[in-house]
Parts: sequence; C-alpha cells; structure tokens
Amino acid sequence: MASPPWVRLVLLLLAAVPACHGRPLFDGDAVIDETQPLRPSMISCSTVGNYTDGSKYHVNLDRLLSAIPVAADSNGFFNGTFGAVGDEVFGMFMCYADDADSECQDCLTRAPEGIMKVCPHSRTVRAVYSACTIQYSNKSFFSVADLTVVDMVDLSVAPRLEQTPRRTWNNRDPEGWHQGVILVGYVVDTAGMSHARFKLIHRLMVKACQRDERIAEGRQKFTDPEWVQAVVQCTRDLPASECTRCLTYYTDQLPRLFPNNSGGAIKGSSCYLRYAILADKPRPRTVRLERYRYREGYEEENEHERKMETARREHRRKVVIIARRKVVIIASLITILVALVICLIGLLVRFVLYPWRTWLAAAMVAMRSVLYRWRTWVAAARVAMRSYMERPPKVAAYFHGRSARQEELEQGTGPRRFRYDELTAATDGFSGRNKLGEGGFGSVYRGFLHDMNLHIAVKKVSKSSRQGWKEFVSEVKIISRLRHRNLVPLVGWFYGGDDDGLLLVYELMPNGSLDAHLYKLDQLLPWAVRYQVVLGVGSALMYLHQDTEERVVHRDIKPSNIMLDASFNAKLGDFGLARFICDGRGSLTTGAAGTLGYMDPKCVFAGKASVESDIYSFGVVLLEMACGRTPAVAVDGDDGAVIHLLQWVWESHGRGAILEAADPRLDGKFDKKEMECIMVVGLWCGHPDPVLRPSIRQAVSVLRLEVPPPSLPGKMPVATYLMRPPADDSFGSSVTSGSGDASTTNSARDKVE
Repeated sequence: MASPPWVRLVLLLLAAVPACHGRPLFDGDAVIDETQPLRPSMISCSTVGNYTDGSKYHVNLDRLLSAIPVAADSNGFFNGTFGAVGDEVFGMFMCYADDADSECQDCLTRAPEGIMKVCPHSRTVRAVYSACTIQYSNKSFFSVADLTVVDMVDLSVAPRLEQTPRRTWNNRDPEGWHQGVILVGYVVDTAGMSHARFKLIHRLMVKACQRDERIAEGRQKFTDPEWVQAVVQCTRDLPASECTRCLTYYTDQLPRLFPNNSGGAIKGSSCYLRYAILADKPRPRTVRLERYRYREGYEEENEHERKMETARREHRRKVVIIARRKVVIIASLITILVALVICLIGLLVRFVLYPWRTWLAAAMVAMRSVLYRWRTWVAAARVAMRSYMERPPKVAAYFHGRSARQEELEQGTGPRRFRYDELTAATDGFSGRNKLGEGGFGSVYRGFLHDMNLHIAVKKVSKSSRQGWKEFVSEVKIISRLRHRNLVPLVGWFYGGDDDGLLLVYELMPNGSLDAHLYKLDQLLPWAVRYQVVLGVGSALMYLHQDTEERVVHRDIKPSNIMLDASFNAKLGDFGLARFICDGRGSLTTGAAGTLGYMDPKCVFAGKASVESDIYSFGVVLLEMACGRTPAVAVDGDDGAVIHLLQWVWESHGRGAILEAADPRLDGKFDKKEMECIMVVGLWCGHPDPVLRPSIRQAVSVLRLEVPPPSLPGKMPVATYLMRPPADDSFGSSVTSGSGDASTTNSARDKVE
C-alpha cells in the first residue's frame, strides 16, 4: 500500500538533516583535518616513465621527502639529492617569505608527506601550495629558473571567508608580512603607483641577488599617508643572474596582471613577488624565519644597537676610572693616617722613657722634620696616584701616546722628521682628490714638497689602532737603517701625540703597486717587465736577509707591497710587520702575521716566522707573476673547489708540462727558459718542508740563469711537521734537537725577534 504524500515528505526532510550538518561552512573557528593530504593550488605530475612500488627510485624519493621537514633551514628552504646515477632524486622545498610561521611549518610537515598520494608513481612533480612550493625529479633542475606563473593573488579584493580558512586579512594578523592596513580597491593614480612599485621591486631585486637567502623586503613612499610594501624571493639554488631574470619577468607582468590593483602576488616554482598599498606606515614587528637578514630596516637597527653598546662600554669605563680614583685617594689618606699614628706612638714612648726636656727637644726636632717633609709626601702621593691612573689599561698608551717613548722613533737617523703644517701644505690639507687609497691601518695621500722638489706619498696611520702604532714604530726604526735601490725610500715621518696622529712620508711611485698592473684587464704586463721585477724583488730580499748589518725578515711579501717606479723597477715596501733577526738567540714571534695565501703554512701552524717564511712568500709571488693567477685557484669541473696556486702548478710539473700553467694572456710571448726557471724556483721556494727551501742567494742565482735549476719530485711532498707530533705541546716554544723541521735542525736557521 502506497504511503501518503505527507509521510514521504517528512522522511525526505529527516534524511536531509545529517547531510546538511555533515560538512559545515567555513568560519573563523573552523578546524582543518591535518591528517588529510595538503591540497596544492597547482600541481604538475609526469605520466611517462613512472616508477614502481619498492623500486630504488621509490626508496630514494621516500628518503628525500622524509628528510625535508628535518633538514630544512630556519628560512624554510631545502634542496638536495638522494641515490646514485640512474635512480637519483633531485628535490627542493621553499616556504614563501610573507607567510606566517605556522603556515610554513604546516606546509613543511604536510606537503612532503602527502605529495606522493597526490601524484603516485610520477618521477617529476612540481606543486605550489598557499604557503610553499615543492618539486622533485629524476633530472637536475637546480640553478635554472622556471619562469612559469603558477598562481596569482589579487589583494585588492577582500576574499570570501570560505576561501581563506587558515588566514586572516588586513591588520587582523599580528604576524602578517605587512603589519599595516591593506587598501582594498583600485588606485586612481595608476602611473604614480606603477612608478613607486617598480622602483621598490627593482631595489629589492638587487638586494635579494646579493644575499645568500635570495630574499628582500622593504617599503617605498607612495602618497602622504600611503606606502608600498613588497617582498621578493628566489629559490636559493639560483645564481644571481637567474634570480634577476625570473624576478624581472614577473615584474614585467605586473602592469598586465595588476594594472591599478592595490595589492597582488605572483607565485612560481623558482621565484615569488608580492606587493600591497598600505594605509599607514608599517609598524615594527617580531621578526621570523631570520627575516632580519633581508629586511631593509635591519641596518639602521643594527647601527643603533652598536651605538648603544659603545655608550654602555664608555659608561662602564668611566665608572671604573672613578672607582679607581676613589681607591687611590682612600689608600693615600689611610697611609698618611697610619704614618701619623706611628709618629704619635713613637713620641709617646719617648715621653715615657726620657725626661720631659729631652722629650720636648726631640719633639721639636721631629715636628720640624715632619713639617719639612710634608710637601715631599704630598708630592710623592700625587705622583703615585697619577702613575697608577695612567698605567691601566696598557692599550691606552697606544691610543693616547702618553707612554709612547720618543726614543723609539729617534733611533733611526736617515728619515727626516716633518712638521704637521709642512705635510698639510704638501697634500692640500689631505684633500680627498689627493687620496691614493686606503689600507688596514690608514689612508695614503699624494703630495709635493717644494723645498725638496719631490713628489711624495703620505700614509696617515689611524690613531685608534694599536697595531697601527706598532707598524709605525717598526717602519721608522727598520727602514731608516736600510738603503737599497729596490726598497721604497722612506723620506720622513711625523708624530704629533694625541692631536695629529702618525704620518709616514715615502717617495711617490708613479706606477703604483704590482698587483694593479698584473691583473689589469685593458693592459697586459709584458714578460720582460715581469722578469725584471722578479730579479728586483729577489735582490731586495737578498739585501734584507744576508747583506745588511742587522738582518731583517719582511713577513708580508705580496704584489700589493711591491711598488713600481716610473721605469717599472721593483721597489719592496710596507715594513710595518718587519722585524730584525737576532743571530744565535733563536727569538720567535708570538703569533703569525701576514696575508693568507702568501703565509708559510708552517708559520701559521706553529705561530713562528723566519727567513724561510719570507722565501715561501717570494715563491708564491714568482708563481703568481708567471701564471697570472691569485694564490686561490678554482679547479675546473670540481663543483667550485679551490686549491692553492703552489699545488696547481706542481700538478702541471708532475705531468711534465709546467709551461701549460703560464699566463694564457701572454699568448706564448715569453722566453720559455726564463718562464720555466721562474716556475721551478717558485716551487722550490714554496717547498712544504722549510729545510729543503733555498736561501735567497741560491734562488736569485738560478733566476739569473747562473746555475741550473734544481730537480724537484713529480708529486708535491707532504710537510714533515704534519707527519709527526711536535716535541713540545706549548705553542710558540723553541726546540733545539731533532731533524726534519726548520725549528729543529742543526743549521740554526735565524728566527724573527
């Protein structure tokens, strides 16, 4: 029997009630089931050559996806490979820079976990999510930008609530990327907005390409109450050129995609761009994902922190000085009071033991003695207090010149001591147009002395550098005793205490330093000039090591310290690190000094310098002039690996083709015998074992072709001091027994004092 119509209607309504409540509409309190795979906004899955379950590719892919949440860095980025050739998996993950930490963490956890469920058995997958992008393939896609625009977000239209279940809008998100109120709508001044937007994004693009994170964020003034806020980002595997190409392409799409929109974002697999017009200036916010590394305001905040820290240190220093002053005053008063008490006790004893007349006479004599010596005591107390206040810390003597002994500078007899006004007039008041350059301890200025009719170079040593003071004294003391045609002449010096600093005056070298000519792109230094420079530097070192009354070790031989006069004659300069050698005493330096790449590894290892370390530096300079390469040589086809120039040339020597290492810019226009001689001597001087290096006289004899070059092993030897433990564990200690090391042979090599 058929049911009445009203019964069927009631049954239909009861059946519809669970369906209506089975999936509620999204609201602000909606909860997302995080056990379900995260759905991407765009995904591309390959369909050809799919892998099978349990295959090696499947295992490697599972290992890569499992490693992403663990191995990703603090900015939410990961790239790496798993497996061997044939089953290798290349993968990359990146969080978009403007998303909250919670969104990045959610994407970092759920996207790798569910990607294989969305694209099962696909070898190549590219997916873009709301907060991140992930891609993997069996072929390498690193270092090449994908310009495809995957997703666009129009921020000028407020989204429907059900479309943004995990995000808030405008200024309701305390961790948002903008920290301001986004204007919803369209901009009337399209040209002004486009100009401000392009200017900001182009500036951020340059900064992003300069940083390892490939991220930059900043703002640009638009109108009086409005600002343009933007963030740009590339995957970190892209070189600067590819990052620039990708972001430039996205920037060119903005006028077409968002012509007058108040905000918009373009997402891709390789780069990301987002901007918005804010109704007020962005407020400071708590940084996330180490964003301080790419935020434009970080430099100002860091500078403010440095100033505050300097002020705090200055305040602490003043408090310590005041406390010490109080201690000195109190100690002086206590000393005086104790002396008076002792005197009174003595007088009392004399009064008890002797008659009162004798006591009175003695008291009068003692009183006159006390009154007579009172001024002497007060003066002595003042001198003691002043000495105590000026003694700590020791560094103050170098900053303020109060304890700098003038005799340190007067020991040299050659250079002239100038007046400050003479050097000011010669350099036009140390004008910026006369500035030749700036080094680690001061600036160098060009000048002219009319009374001597001489062009000069004035080095202005920084007053705030303790090392600068030490180099100043060393330069004046050492070079004033040296006279040689291949040394830069020191004309004079000036020391003005606290007011005018430290000045060194040299004869001007018109052609500057050797390195400026050796690596000049538009002008090639001929081989004949290079060969003469080599002989000139060798002659200067032979004079320093063997021909002077007090032998000298230079400690900083490199092309930038080899100057060239008007005729391209070599002049060795910069004796700030030089030291006299004391024969027979075995004195050592307390630490390594020089320039990395030119320093003897034994010197760095043991903290000692000697004539052998100068020979090593000379050998590196010889190879640099012959090969036209810096000490750090990049190896072709070895993932950017870098080896030392000495090792690189030795490998060519071992193949019996040492001339292949010659400077390719010379195009074979050199004397082959001279070139081979310089390279072999360079390897000889750079021998890892200091005992087997030549003296400077032996090296110069071979360079002048007076004696044949030595026979070197085909493979670069290993340093003997690295093959066995030292006899003494103390750093910088000298050993007088054993063999095989420069500091332990019986040849008694001279060391630096």
